[in-house]
Amino acid sequence: MKRREFITLMGGAVAAWPLAARAQQTQMRRIGLLMASGDDPGGQSRVTALKQGLQDLGWTEGRNIQIETRFGGADAGRIRAHAAELVALAPDVLVGHGTPGTRALRQATSSIPIVMVPVNDPVEQGFVSSLAHPGGNITGFALVDFQMVGKWLEMLKEVAPSVSRAVLMFNPDMSPHYYVYLRSFEAMPRSIAADVTAAPVRDTTEVEEAFAKLGREPGGGLIVPPDAFTIVHQHLFIRLAQQHRVPAVYGFRAYVAQGALISYGPEPYDLFRRSASYVDRILKGAKPADLPVQQPTKFELAINLKTAKALGLQIPGKLVAIADEVIE
Repeated sequence: MKRREFITLMGGAVAAWPLAARAQQTQMRRIGLLMASGDDPGGQSRVTALKQGLQDLGWTEGRNIQIETRFGGADAGRIRAHAAELVALAPDVLVGHGTPGTRALRQATSSIPIVMVPVNDPVEQGFVSSLAHPGGNITGFALVDFQMVGKWLEMLKEVAPSVSRAVLMFNPDMSPHYYVYLRSFEAMPRSIAADVTAAPVRDTTEVEEAFAKLGREPGGGLIVPPDAFTIVHQHLFIRLAQQHRVPAVYGFRAYVAQGALISYGPEPYDLFRRSASYVDRILKGAKPADLPVQQPTKFELAINLKTAKALGLQIPGKLVAIADEVIE
């Protein structure tokens, strides 16, 4: 090869290097996000928290990532259909909201990486082999375990000492693991003088019937755990608890500002922000099997003194003193 031809060839190759590097840097990656809850302010806030977490790590929607989002609205059939749609798009990583979203995605694919956020007791539910070594194509963030049933009952008894029996109200189609939680709770030695039983509800009519029954009998209390169905119908639960004068404890702080009596549980938006770190690592080549499941690190207690007064309850001062939020 002549010297002039060689220099021309090398010059063209060198000029192409920056273009190739920029193309690699701006390669569009695809994320499939399946929300089990509705497309409401709460659901949108969770999505925003994930996107903010991704942006903090250098992933900007429309520039280097494309996010396909589907909302299931606590409808099992719709959630499964959306899971199939997202898997068909062949994204680089999937994010499943809660048990319904994660379960539907797991049924739809065993190869695409899945980040669950957040899921109650993922080992018991069979999503991962262990928290330290998930195995398979799923990892992510846990929400609560069966011990939280005792925490919720303890809080309920503190604000409403007359409660002698409480029901754990949830949708078994969305969160069947709460049956396991109750069995585990019943097997533990307890000092709290109150029983907890399941109150499964599948639609709003059953919710209204359960509340009416609970309100007719003295000494009743209610535990409303995190569940795609209870999230979607949170306003109904809060309204019926007030209407039937039922002391109730909830899993999320946001409910207290809407009139719920008391809440104790993890901060869900924090978990969605944190989940971005696992999406980031998977997009950079990490395997879900090598990423340990993370537990909540931030729990919040909130109390609505106005609701307590309407129910004729006196909230202990020590509880008010340690609350993260108190609605006067």
